Amino acid sequence: MLFKQHRFSGYITPIFLVIDLLVINLFAYYMPINFQTPILFHSYLSLSWILLSYKNEFYKIYRYSKVVYILRKLFNQFVFFGLLLYAFIGFFKQPNMSRLAMAQYFGLILVSIGVIKFLNYLLLMKYRKSVKGNIRRVVVIGKNKKTDQLIEVFQERTEFGFQFVNQFDPKRDNFDPTTCYRFIVDNKIDEVYCSVSELGNEELTGFINFADNNLKTLKFLPDNKNIFSKKLKFEYYDYLPILSLRDIPLHTTINAFLKRTFDIVFSLIVIFGLLIWIGPILAILIRLESKGPVFFIQKRTGFDNKEFQCFKFRSMGVNNSSDAIQAGKNDMRVTKIGKFIRRTSIDELPQFYNVFFGNMSIVGPRPHMLKHTNEYANTIDKYMLRHFVKPGITGLAQVRGYRGEIEKKSDIQNRIRFDIFYVENWSFIMDIKIIIQTIINAIRGEEKAY
Repeated sequence: MLFKQHRFSGYITPIFLVIDLLVINLFAYYMPINFQTPILFHSYLSLSWILLSYKNEFYKIYRYSKVVYILRKLFNQFVFFGLLLYAFIGFFKQPNMSRLAMAQYFGLILVSIGVIKFLNYLLLMKYRKSVKGNIRRVVVIGKNKKTDQLIEVFQERTEFGFQFVNQFDPKRDNFDPTTCYRFIVDNKIDEVYCSVSELGNEELTGFINFADNNLKTLKFLPDNKNIFSKKLKFEYYDYLPILSLRDIPLHTTINAFLKRTFDIVFSLIVIFGLLIWIGPILAILIRLESKGPVFFIQKRTGFDNKEFQCFKFRSMGVNNSSDAIQAGKNDMRVTKIGKFIRRTSIDELPQFYNVFFGNMSIVGPRPHMLKHTNEYANTIDKYMLRHFVKPGITGLAQVRGYRGEIEKKSDIQNRIRFDIFYVENWSFIMDIKIIIQTIINAIRGEEKAY
């Protein structure tokens, strides 16, 4: 079942966003509000709701959220939506619109969306409790009063959707973090909860590095010790405080939905506006110069370290070393047409098909060959963090000068540093800036575009 396997239930928020937009627009259509320009009014309502939802994080509801938290979300959303609703009259000069009908309309959508919101909340809890779907497997490191309370929460509050698998006691003489690491990997554990009071600084650092390099979520039961991390976030499971090591913006469903919507729209524009006519021309030129396929298809690692087929226009003669040796300066394998399309980044255009199919995003860490992923995962600290998001056609590291061939270790270290910054600090505005800078760089030409 899809939601049993899916970690973040990414389809839930888009579905309820669409339902809310339908409610908003259907009530507006049938209520006697007397608006003169239907397309303008419906577009204004829809855009206002989407922007407010993004700003107020209206659809950011956690599995452990309380009813008061949802009520606060509803209050914040509808206070501003009500102001924007009545602002339409003055801003677009609509004196004939009925203020009373608008008040009735506002009350109806408030009640309707409120009911939908709580229905969503209750159904998800029921789903986790009864069907055992949307589950996260967890282990606890530590044996004390707080860890016992946490395990009790996991076992009794089954509507939260946590499956407690095992507990490790650091105070036992035979405690070995390596054994914990092996158990976590072998049993496909999603989240690790550490009692900071029972772990030394070296052990804490070891768990942090393990979680970063193995795509595991690490959380802490806080005490008076220092936790060396750039970002810490408080959460409450029932009334028990939990510290998260980092908050990844794209793991918030509304952010992921916004990015995915943009990816689909942008990729369709490129596919039908550019690739549909430039593709046949390049296909002829590539085949005239050298025999072989038009497209170069290579396995690369993507989101959650899963393999996918990455598409490019073939820029080299057919050879047996493509999966092992990265293209370098004055590479004899590169054809004449290949030099041009690599210098202008035209060879990357077929990756918009990858974006449309969902393997990639427009912006994100560049996907690496399988050989390089295996190599760097063992030599570059926190390398695997870049796989918390989808790989991109372009990325922050690329527009900062770290694209192309890896000539020395500092190249990949700096690239990963920018990739991790992107993962931890993503915003839609950042994506737009990176896309604009990528276009500018393509026009200017880049030193390592060979």
